[in-house]
Amino acid sequence: MSAKTEDREVMRFSRRQMIGRGAGLAVGGGAVAAALAACGGDDGGGGNSGATSTTGGAASGEGGGEPIVGDVLDFALRSDEWKGAFGFVSMRLHRGLAGGREVWFIRTDASNEQFAGREQLVYTPKLEPLAEDALSGELFLVEDGTAVLSAAPGDDGYTPAWRVRRVTWRGEPRELDSIAQVRAAERRGDLTVEDARAVMNAPIIKWPNGQLAVDPKLETYLDGGQLIEKPDTRNGEVKFKLHECFPNARYIVTDHSIKPAADMTKTVFAPGLHGRPRDAGATGRTNVFMGGAEGPGPMKGQPSVFDSDPGDPVWSPYWDHFTYAWKQDGRVRVLRTESQVHRARDAGDLEEFPGTPDTKGEVFTVNCPVPVTAPATFTA
Repeated sequence: MSAKTEDREVMRFSRRQMIGRGAGLAVGGGAVAAALAACGGDDGGGGNSGATSTTGGAASGEGGGEPIVGDVLDFALRSDEWKGAFGFVSMRLHRGLAGGREVWFIRTDASNEQFAGREQLVYTPKLEPLAEDALSGELFLVEDGTAVLSAAPGDDGYTPAWRVRRVTWRGEPRELDSIAQVRAAERRGDLTVEDARAVMNAPIIKWPNGQLAVDPKLETYLDGGQLIEKPDTRNGEVKFKLHECFPNARYIVTDHSIKPAADMTKTVFAPGLHGRPRDAGATGRTNVFMGGAEGPGPMKGQPSVFDSDPGDPVWSPYWDHFTYAWKQDGRVRVLRTESQVHRARDAGDLEEFPGTPDTKGEVFTVNCPVPVTAPATFTA
């Protein structure tokens, strides 16, 4: 399902264009990233805010939409094929094995600049503190294209953050389906393991007893799930809702760090994202609105406001969730930057709720990768 090309609201980037320009990639390889232009200051509304383009100079969609992850196959900022005020993005799925179980994941961000450039991911130095054992899982990239992961959704402490290792065979390659098998083969001298010195954001989308939910109605942000179609493991593709966010982000939602939020949104419960990554300084902040101007945001208000754009030094796809409600005496208006949000809060126009009102002051973390940038266009 793709948007009609004659609709000027629709901005598309086709898989054919990407592959034709040499931007396709597989696990373990890719083109060197190029840079997008930087945008204006904190209160400005234009530009791509220094985001890193990973598509090797591929053409962008009409109206300025730009894929910044090499695994983007297709996208549209809007579509007239459903009622919901969101577009779509199709991304490449990668196969992995975790304890003998088949899983399928996407890749969006990495903490190491060289690794991110080679793999066409968003360079995200803020993820570097998650290289500590307790803050991330292990993901081994085998030279034959296999990925071996240390955990899957449902496992204790699951997190979409992974410390990346590269595996090279010394002898005859064979399939490895667990971290234990990798380590045993390393001890026997059958292979070598090299630390890529990178933490990668690679949320698992499909696993043996579950997957991200598909929304059959496609009318609202949260209802039904975050996928538009079932993951296509045969062709290695998955199609997400693509949401608008200020200043210049179009994002997807994959994980929540507390179970009630994951259950409500039909996303993955990732307890490893809760608390400690924030303490390590690896998270950003998303400002979500309830009430006020009706819009396409998660709580039916205006689009959320991220604290930064991809490519900024403080960028992270892991967002600590804060909710804001307009007070009766507040002057309701559209806010486009975090500084505007905080000024409205400090002026007494907004009430701030760490997390949501229901979490009673507990902040939780959401994995909201940004595969496409485009200036937010919402107006009340």
